[in-house]
Amino acid sequence: MNKSRENSEKELELEVMRTITDKPDITQRELADRLGHSLGKLNYCLRELKLKGFLKIENFRKNPNKLNYLYILTPKGLAAKTKLTISFMNRKMKEYDELKKELEQKK
Repeated sequence: MNKSRENSEKELELEVMRTITDKPDITQRELADRLGHSLGKLNYCLRELKLKGFLKIENFRKNPNKLNYLYILTPKGLAAKTKLTISFMNRKMKEYDELKKELEQKK
């Protein structure tokens, strides 16, 4: 997998985990709309996060609409979210420094 695609997937994982932290009862459709991704891609991402042990998915037991789920980050997921956040910030700071250097060279 190329580095750009890998970064893109990690950014999506981070966006999903951040959104779930803020709104654990969000539907997959709402999450897909909010993040600007297809429902299929989001579903794939959620399954991968669950397989990695970063996410628990539980349905509301008393809810008559069994399509509603609650997404919970596991301790492993919280640690991964922190690492992804740090990696994202480092990557963006490096991009900023490179752009700044490029602009200075053009002066």
